[in-house]
Formats: sequence, structure tokens, C-alpha cells
Amino acid sequence: MRLEKSFKVDRSRDDVVEVLCADATLVGLFPGTETEVVESAGDRRTTRTRYTALGREGVATFHFTFLMDGNVRFEKVCDGNVWRELRGEVTVEEAGTGSVVSVELNGRTRSLVPEFTIKGEMERQIDQMSNALRDRLEAE
Repeated sequence: MRLEKSFKVDRSRDDVVEVLCADATLVGLFPGTETEVVESAGDRRTTRTRYTALGREGVATFHFTFLMDGNVRFEKVCDGNVWRELRGEVTVEEAGTGSVVSVELNGRTRSLVPEFTIKGEMERQIDQMSNALRDRLEAE
């Protein structure tokens, strides 16, 4: 499953990348949850999020890697319940006087979990992430 969401902000690429690299931005990508940065080493940060989905509580761990070009890759530490693999990237491109920010998710579910059963939830998640990021960029 691949999902992507893009938006434009009236900020330079350098400004967007600076905000994107802040711990508060990473924590804010998961609105309505209890998220914290639990490890920071070099160009990588790890977050842990407590959430409720489909009536069950859980903990999700994500590793964020800050790339030399200013983009950020992330991946979920998969526990095998739903996802075999879930990765993504936040990219920033110059667009005239502003920048276009894109959030992309790529994932493969385990064989007993059909993708159509979680596609709606994942679309909601990428909308929440991109809206939270846009709000943060417009507020700074």
C-alpha cells in the first residue's frame, strides 16, 4: 500500500527543513496521542507513541533518519500484528517563493491482514500527519 499527501507553504525550503528537524515537530506528527522522543543519536531520532486503534491500546515505535538533503525518512518497528513493513519519507522541494512538502507512506501488511481493511485508517493517519505538519509550519 502506498499513500502520499502534499501541500504548499509560504516558507523557504531551508526554513521548512529547520522546523522539520525539531523534536516538537516529530512529536506533533501523531496528534491526539502520547508521543515522546526516546532516543536521539546523530542523524536519527526514535519516538514512542501510545495509541488506541480498533478498540485496542498499543505502542508504536518509529525511527526517523535526517538525510543530508534535508528530507526525513522514517520506519515503524513492526510487531507483526498488522504490518510486515511500514516506511515513509517527508520531502521538501522549492516551489517559487514557497515550498512543497510531501508525506509518503509505503507499507506491506502481514498475509492475514488484507490491505483494504486498514486503508481507510491509513488515509486518516496520513491526513492527520500532513495537517499537523502544515499547522506547525504555518505557526512557526
